[in-house]
Amino acid sequence: MKQELIDELIRLAFKEDVGDGDHTTLSSIPAEAMGKVQLLIKGNGVLAGVDIAKQIFNTFDPDLKITLFIQDGAEVKAGDVAFTVEGKVQSLLQTERLVLNVMQRMSGIATTTRKYVKKLEGTKTRVLDTRKTTPGLRIPEKEAVKIGGGTNHRIGLFDMILLKDNHIDFAGGIEKAIARAKKYCQEKGKNLPIEVEVRNFDELNQVLQTGGVDRIMLDNFNVENTRKAVEIVAGRYELESSGGITYDTLRDYAETGVDYISVGALTHSVKSLDMSLKAF
Repeated sequence: MKQELIDELIRLAFKEDVGDGDHTTLSSIPAEAMGKVQLLIKGNGVLAGVDIAKQIFNTFDPDLKITLFIQDGAEVKAGDVAFTVEGKVQSLLQTERLVLNVMQRMSGIATTTRKYVKKLEGTKTRVLDTRKTTPGLRIPEKEAVKIGGGTNHRIGLFDMILLKDNHIDFAGGIEKAIARAKKYCQEKGKNLPIEVEVRNFDELNQVLQTGGVDRIMLDNFNVENTRKAVEIVAGRYELESSGGITYDTLRDYAETGVDYISVGALTHSVKSLDMSLKAF
């Protein structure tokens, strides 16, 4: 499914950008002209998106020749050359912007994620992404989180049951929500992990009394209450902290002993890593 979504993303991106033709390129560059470009890094960070860039080039023109120097996940600095691409100039010019848009965005996410991961070194806690992604770009954005050393939460609504506050309120409470989720999985033959969001200690105790879940999300618990929740749960279920956690408070939460910390900022408010495709 992931590959299908990437294929569809590339198809739609070319339709959006090229339309019925790049008339600037087609009018100014002879069809037989050949050339070479290099991906030049212009800032410090973590490289991500190389594999998708290769797919973009090959989808548009299978005859383009890519020579790779730096792999996804490597830490790069201004002046580094990640790869070169050689072939028809018309093809190089028409793929340039899409490759840069994807790689700059993914590299920015990987760079931010690596920063968070390093902040957690020495603890057992792993940083998770969320569904706060750019519509249509979720797969590459979540892949960038993995490249940066983070861990993917659910990809979408289909690969985990996450009973959040609205689900619980509409279902009539935690016990009913969990019971219905378990019955649904049994009836549909689905083996989906079940996570429940709790907003206070009363709800936490309700989950513990009901049981039958895989993970509990502590929503907007402060550090002190998170530590207390870890003591109450005592390893019976995975614990995830979520809501209002910043880079500055990340380590404090990790040191309470939670298993995961989910951070929407990994994907919804990162700065792209500057790079360019230049002829040489």
